[in-house]
Amino acid sequence: MRVLGVDPGLTRCGVGVVEGVAGRPLTMLGVGVVRTPADADLGHRLVAVEQGIEAWLDEHRPEFVAVERVFSQHNVRTVMGTAQASAVAMLCAARRGIPVALHTPSEVKAAVTGSGRADKAQVGAMVTRLLRLDAPPKPADAADALALAICHIWRAPAQNRLQQAVALQAAKAPAAAPPRTPTRTMKGRTA
Repeated sequence: MRVLGVDPGLTRCGVGVVEGVAGRPLTMLGVGVVRTPADADLGHRLVAVEQGIEAWLDEHRPEFVAVERVFSQHNVRTVMGTAQASAVAMLCAARRGIPVALHTPSEVKAAVTGSGRADKAQVGAMVTRLLRLDAPPKPADAADALALAICHIWRAPAQNRLQQAVALQAAKAPAAAPPRTPTRTMKGRTA
């Protein structure tokens, strides 16, 4: 399985590609950051993020894209920029028919470090160890993108089995009878 992880952001959008399967050693195929100038027009920044992600999709041809799920923060401007960059990543993948998975920061931290409350240094250290790198990827956005890809590789098989079980159960369930609506008789009474 080849996954492009995207840690969305307008100034720095982390991207990383990891290949492998759960239970086996993983391989990093690439890591980097798509940067945009903070003083540029928003539209131009979004186009730059799109072009950067498209270039990564062209070069690495991932089977899945894993994007960090945007969560509420105190700084609304930061949340808006993160959400916009996230939407661009999802759009780029959807345009190509590549499935997108969203993972919360705590899911990613728990998958990679064992603790949903791990700090950036711990995530970077575990990414370095899991991918057998010489040093943690810099900046932290790049390490976070790799962590997203690792999280998806490890979580996807279980999520797929769960979805298949739910679909199978739904297919076996008897069709529900339509709800009965009261009818009026000739004398105005409800039947």
